[in-house]
Amino acid sequence: MPPAQKPVTAPNGKLTGAEIVIKALRDQGVDVIFGYPGGAVLPIYDALFKQNEIRHILVRHEQAAVHAAEGYARSTGKVGVVLVTSGPGATNAVTGLVDALMDSIPVVCLTGQVPTHLIGNDAFQECDTTGITRPASKHNYLVKHVDNLARTIHEGFYVARNGRPGPVVIDIPKDVQFAEGPYRTPGECAPKSYRPQIRPDLNRVEEAVELIANARRPIFYVGGGVINSGPIASQLLTQLVRMTGYPCTTTLMGLGAFPASDPQFLGMLGMHGTYEANLAMHGCDVMINIGARFDDRVTGKLSEFAPGSKKIHVDIDPSSINKNVPVDVAIVGDAAHVLEDMIRLWKARAKQPDREALAAWWKQIEGWRARDCLRYEKTDKVIKPQYALERLRELTRGRDDVFITTEVGQHQMWAAQFLPFEKPNRWLTSGGLGTMGYGLPAAIGVQIAHPKALVVDVAGEASILMNIQEMSTALQYRLPVKVFILNNQWMGMVRQWQQLLHGERYSESYSQALPDFVKLAEAFGAVGLRATKVSEVDDVIRTMIETPKAVIVDMCVDQKENCFPMIPGGKAHNEMLLGPEEKLDEATPEEGMVLV
Repeated sequence: MPPAQKPVTAPNGKLTGAEIVIKALRDQGVDVIFGYPGGAVLPIYDALFKQNEIRHILVRHEQAAVHAAEGYARSTGKVGVVLVTSGPGATNAVTGLVDALMDSIPVVCLTGQVPTHLIGNDAFQECDTTGITRPASKHNYLVKHVDNLARTIHEGFYVARNGRPGPVVIDIPKDVQFAEGPYRTPGECAPKSYRPQIRPDLNRVEEAVELIANARRPIFYVGGGVINSGPIASQLLTQLVRMTGYPCTTTLMGLGAFPASDPQFLGMLGMHGTYEANLAMHGCDVMINIGARFDDRVTGKLSEFAPGSKKIHVDIDPSSINKNVPVDVAIVGDAAHVLEDMIRLWKARAKQPDREALAAWWKQIEGWRARDCLRYEKTDKVIKPQYALERLRELTRGRDDVFITTEVGQHQMWAAQFLPFEKPNRWLTSGGLGTMGYGLPAAIGVQIAHPKALVVDVAGEASILMNIQEMSTALQYRLPVKVFILNNQWMGMVRQWQQLLHGERYSESYSQALPDFVKLAEAFGAVGLRATKVSEVDDVIRTMIETPKAVIVDMCVDQKENCFPMIPGGKAHNEMLLGPEEKLDEATPEEGMVLV
């Protein structure tokens, strides 16, 4: 690397636009950016070359740059930063931007643009980046004058990280990067119009605490908003749940917000959630939603979602409240602040749960739990995907430095079911958008942030091919990421739906020309491992963990295994498929739902 150089200040005390970008990033605490150069951002890349404080990670595709920034952001709590060129550079980033928008991940994406006088002339590698990314971002900007550049960057970071986090796009024409202008510090650029509500209305919190205290069949329903709020929010949540003695379930994005080993944890809820979590949601009389958005994969059939229950909804985004499900107590505020107030008021009012009702509720829940809904057929003849994940869980038990990313599909749901998370920010998956190809670049972002950690991308053979080129990124930067492929040779979730809901018509869901993943790993310069027998599973996992470089594991699993439990689309929580031969049509009091 060349020696660090300070931005060259012009005689008039101004910097070039490119130098302003780099200085603004440094002042925002940025230490790494993920990107791919092109003509419209070469001035910024030139300024980047002249300094050593910000590290650049060269990805192989702009979509992967955003996913890597998401992985970095989600594992650190910082804003992820992306730098791409105009035209296809910006359009390639759109999938990652929508993914970050759906999952509330703070990302700032800097895009190059053709010179201002060419905008609208169909110039080479021109596109309407602000128009295209308007629905794909929390907010976006087109900077037309260098005097506004520093202010815009600082404001973009503020918008990305405050309120409900999300991606911000800043489009910078090439002539603005060359022009000279003044630099303004973050303190000079505080936004005046965007002031999200952080602290809740105490009257609403008081109402919620009264409702919680008087509940007879309560449940805490926790989403990714608790994790986005920071580690203190998860600690406060754990304190409140244990203080009340109430059961707790989380969404896919909320895994890790509450310790999975805690007996009060019912597991994940929703389409592939646990039997006990879904029936507890269906049968509750008070639901305490903290940081979740009532998405369709959780609610199922809206008209039959938690019928008869009182609903409390805590969210920092007021537009999420009453959007999908009407609630009885709405609290706008940051999860950590709300939880802090709830705990304080619970103690100050000397609240106690209804012990008799709570005991009856737990008895009912334990009855549901006894169904052991995650059981599967054990066999020595073929590797079951659940077994492979159980062994991964056991062979990494006790390590505090394990991060799991996933692609999207059956393997993702199995990972959510069989890999427990005791802390937040250790589980990274694409929830809202369901983006195949997310896991590998996200793992790269995590590994950059945590170089000594064990970072495992649980993948499917179809999903991993979406961004397999990022193995080259991993090898260039000597990142020991592990890709753990559950290879069933099918687009597994597509095949499962076709089997169960489309008369076993398997239309275009079988992969007939898969690569040899061991040879593919070796072609990239990584290590390839394969297990085809149950007896090989442990040795392969141990070798993967102990290998100090990138590894691809080809775990050849049962091709016909389906992911259960499952709530079919449009069905209610009490209409679950528990297995290939078993269906729970409608839970009734006679089937065990005790209404206390």
